[in-house]
Amino acid sequence: MEPHVVVIGAGFGGLNAAKALARRPVRVTVLDRHNYHLFQPLLYQVATATLSPGDVASPIRWILRGAPNVRVLLGEAVSVDTAGRRVRLEDGSLLDYDFLIVATGSSHTYFGNDQWAPCAPGLKTLEDALEIRRRILLAFERAERETDQARRQELLTFVLVGGGPTGVELAGTLGEIARQTLRHEFRSIDPRRARIVLVEAGPAILPSFPRNLREAARTALHRLGVDVREGTAVTAIDQHGVTLGRERLAAGTVLWTAGVTASPLVRTLGAPLDRPGRVVVAPDLSVPGHPEVFVVGDAAAVLDRHGRPLPGVAPVAIQQARHAARTVLNRLRGRPGAAFVYRDKGNLAIIGRGAAIADLGWIRFSGVFAWLFWLFLHIVELIGFRSRLVVLVQWAVAYVTFQRSVRLITNVGRSDRSEPS
Repeated sequence: MEPHVVVIGAGFGGLNAAKALARRPVRVTVLDRHNYHLFQPLLYQVATATLSPGDVASPIRWILRGAPNVRVLLGEAVSVDTAGRRVRLEDGSLLDYDFLIVATGSSHTYFGNDQWAPCAPGLKTLEDALEIRRRILLAFERAERETDQARRQELLTFVLVGGGPTGVELAGTLGEIARQTLRHEFRSIDPRRARIVLVEAGPAILPSFPRNLREAARTALHRLGVDVREGTAVTAIDQHGVTLGRERLAAGTVLWTAGVTASPLVRTLGAPLDRPGRVVVAPDLSVPGHPEVFVVGDAAAVLDRHGRPLPGVAPVAIQQARHAARTVLNRLRGRPGAAFVYRDKGNLAIIGRGAAIADLGWIRFSGVFAWLFWLFLHIVELIGFRSRLVVLVQWAVAYVTFQRSVRLITNVGRSDRSEPS
């Protein structure tokens, strides 16, 4: 019987590992707790009512339909028995493997302050995006009904904790929603008076970008009315705002776009972990002492040639997954594995309409051209002709009309329908 390769997770890493092993002399099982692959770089656009969930997610079975040696299973892995080469699922069933590729990604971490989670949701899943969309839209609706001016301003204040690409993209889009999309739709409030605060504990937002591009991003955010606070740590979060050092900032909506931690599954591998909980892998991405187990993507701690940790972005996960798949095939042929080398193709971040920054290594630029480049690249990377077409149409309509067509408030509970407190 052909060797069995189990791939846990169908994100960018897991999906590309499965594709690299398609139609090869191995049996492949892809295990994921969802039946869809999520295009995470555009998840913030679901959270800000530009795109629908179906625009950024595709069924895993459909994506891998042309790979007869690949089986897709819906389930959640809870532990790995590396000695017995078994994966235990949430329902107690076991999945044996000859080779294992762990691509379970990461989730947001509150740095030991998990009590902040209900007050400041992060953005990692479709469920997170829909919850954030609900909170943003409800804030404006509640402010329209509120007669107390102080409470109204609190409802119209949005705080984003974390100045990485996700925080910058969310802040910029929120600025556009308040100043363009909603400006003529309310009677009691002026959405343009919404206050958007982006808080970064480090010395600068977008720390992975060069200084001139950070300055361009900061200028674009200021044009959208975003208050950028750098070198400012959040010390407390509750239902009515945040505390920044000794300053109290009343806010109806707080969103968490700061740190991440690796999936808890990797703790069962018995491998050394770094501070964010990622596996410190061998040069070929295998787990030390277990050459048949590989960890890729956000769950792996890998250094670049300058000794810096590789970022948790899609290109890293894709290249690592393909490398792990090649290593599996080489070992089956009796060939030695090679060390993983990341080929950095650049870094992009979008701030808002006609504003983005791009660092491609050999060239750095910002503004409209960077924005167009960002749009083109994401359209090309989307899976499936339908998704590309729908997203392209949605973006074109949003650009021409300044509107976002998916402004639906879902899961409205009794507390949401009651009078604001």
